Amino acid sequence: MTADVISIDQVEHPGFRSVTAETGQPDGAEFPVHGAADVAAACAAAEAAFDDYRATDRESRAAFLDRIADEVLAIGDDLIVAAMRESGLPRARLEGERGRTVGQLRMFANVVRSGAWLGLRIDPAQPERQPLPRPDLRLRMIPLGPVAVFGASNFPLAFSTAGGDTASALAAGCPVVVKGHPAHPQTGTLVADAIRRAVTACGLPEGVFSHLVGPGNELGAALVKDPRIAAVGFTGSRGGGLALLALAQARPVPIPVYAEMSSINPVLLLPEALKARGAALGAAYVGSLTMGAGQFCTNPGLVLAIDGDGLDDFVSAATGTISGADSQVMLTTGIHAAYEKGIAALAGNARVETLGRGQEGNGCTRGQAALFQTTAQAFLADKALGHEVFGASSIIVRCRDEAELRTVIAGLEGQLTATLHMDDADVAVAGRLLPLLERKVGRILANGWPTGVEVCHAMVHGGPFPATSDARTTSVGSLAIDRFLRPVSYQNLAPALLPAELRDDAQGDGAPRLVDGALTVN
Repeated sequence: MTADVISIDQVEHPGFRSVTAETGQPDGAEFPVHGAADVAAACAAAEAAFDDYRATDRESRAAFLDRIADEVLAIGDDLIVAAMRESGLPRARLEGERGRTVGQLRMFANVVRSGAWLGLRIDPAQPERQPLPRPDLRLRMIPLGPVAVFGASNFPLAFSTAGGDTASALAAGCPVVVKGHPAHPQTGTLVADAIRRAVTACGLPEGVFSHLVGPGNELGAALVKDPRIAAVGFTGSRGGGLALLALAQARPVPIPVYAEMSSINPVLLLPEALKARGAALGAAYVGSLTMGAGQFCTNPGLVLAIDGDGLDDFVSAATGTISGADSQVMLTTGIHAAYEKGIAALAGNARVETLGRGQEGNGCTRGQAALFQTTAQAFLADKALGHEVFGASSIIVRCRDEAELRTVIAGLEGQLTATLHMDDADVAVAGRLLPLLERKVGRILANGWPTGVEVCHAMVHGGPFPATSDARTTSVGSLAIDRFLRPVSYQNLAPALLPAELRDDAQGDGAPRLVDGALTVN
């Protein structure tokens, strides 16, 4: 950070307190409410740091990501305890999420080392080509600039301060300004401090990372509107994502917003699988539905099936299982209130049958699971039945035949996932449905459940609107780095002016290059 820029940590404001998820009551330290001046300071620091940070060599940047992972682990149990209190999530879930957070940081460190993300291409000059000579053309990907990242409520570690958006943006060479989620300021601050320690230890400019907190929407709006921010990463509600998208598009220079927003993740029960194991599928489905109080982006909120053998067994088993499901603490009082409102709307819909509810629980944020049923005709007639109810709620849609099932799929909004439960005898049906599903979702899986998103190279956690604001991208997996890069082509530049990795004398850096259409490794 330059000497004339005020650190956001030096600005004092009236504070707000961390809230315990189970009680909905403030309990813990007071945190500052950052304002417009803090946003400006953080963005100015990020812009000042950008050129130095994007010029770091691959090994130095990878070592920085690895150091963040080390520092997050070094927080120890204090991080888990804080996250448990602020999110209501159990210890085992959060310990696993910490492992995922560290794992994706280390994955992106290895991505950076590989150099494949640079997208190097060289088309050498052909001065003798007729009728016109070809110029010398060379291409690489460069970082967009400072990125605003919005922490998510449902993953206080893996999709928040040091989560996938932050890791992929830093890997691309972009400074990051995080708008911490107000539901877990203590958790976010612990992680932010760990990242700052990594910045210092690696000798990087302070503006490579900043963390802003506050309970209102004004902070996020100011961040997106700041002209120094070049892109936005967001995980949250459809309303929140669309609001940020509108702000970004209204700027004098619009910027991309990579928003993951809304999905009900249809599960298709194909006839032979349903006939063979309908009851077992019903029980397993409720296990996925109620995991983490149903607060997963990939929570299976819709079941599609053709009336026939096994469907009644599925419904009966699912209803019986959900009636024994314990109520669970939801993330915030606001999320719980929205869930209850969504459940009440479904229960009061004359076209919808309430099949079962989970166990009641004491506490202002405990969510009671809910299962509903309707017909394909009713589902097609009422678009609201296809909207997400964030929590452990699902609706089963009974279709008369395959043609009606196809009509329902065709009418769905964009989704993160679709699941096929199928036996060998269902392959022909699945093959006919796949082209429809490919147009609707980012990930298609067979004989499993969509909850649980592997962090790896072939994962897509994205999908057509409103699942995300840009279906060409993913927020999980190594491909996520591409969101924060853009191509630059260099024509007939002298070798001394070319980036080192595009010069003919580049020696053994290991980055793959497409040279005159042929893939090579230097």
